[in-house]
Amino acid sequence: MPVAILCGGLATRMHPLTLFKPKSMIEVTGVPFIKLQLDQLERQGVEEVVLCLGHMGDQIYDYVTRLKTNLIINFSDDDPEHPGTAGAIRNALPLLGKQFFIMYGDSYLLCDFARVQFSFFARKSKAMLTVYYNGNQFEQSNVELISSVGEWILRYDKTKPTKKMKHVDYGLGVMCSWVLEEYCQELSDLADVYGMLSRNNVLLGHEIHQRYRYYEIGSMKGLADFEWYLEEKRNDNT
Repeated sequence: MPVAILCGGLATRMHPLTLFKPKSMIEVTGVPFIKLQLDQLERQGVEEVVLCLGHMGDQIYDYVTRLKTNLIINFSDDDPEHPGTAGAIRNALPLLGKQFFIMYGDSYLLCDFARVQFSFFARKSKAMLTVYYNGNQFEQSNVELISSVGEWILRYDKTKPTKKMKHVDYGLGVMCSWVLEEYCQELSDLADVYGMLSRNNVLLGHEIHQRYRYYEIGSMKGLADFEWYLEEKRNDNT
């Protein structure tokens, strides 16, 4: 399935690094993050990507169109009449087809995309969210997962966590295109979409089990942790 990457945010938390460039263009170990992200997707076997562009998106477009890659890369610009991350996905639907992955433009994911896709189709899902057992260890847990009935997400909420939430959103979603229009037509934020789908018993969970959870550059600490991971990986290969 194609992967939609949300690259349109203002990235104010990453100032001053993002005063004059989008977050996807922050250099990590001397390389723009978007290249590291696309290289990782290609290693996963992904064939097609749709970049949802917004704030200073021309810089991403100019850089990516010059990259040497085997990926098929398309671009979708934000529409002011349909703002937010959910609006960006709706704008990109003509490029995404019937089913697609969704991830954020600051995420570096190490999970097995093929396994997630197999689970999505095998369970005849409408929408699925990858989750990671967190227990509030890394950050505030925001997902209540019911494993006894096939990994259903009973509740997803970033703003009002409960004691029953032991998992955290891993950052990779899978969705049928019609779900956005049927359940969440008025919502602008993707997190609110996942919350709405969980309340309607539509959102399945897929738990990720591995040594590393995920990496992101949405905060200075996240950027430092990702640089540490790349350095550790480099040392393991030498």
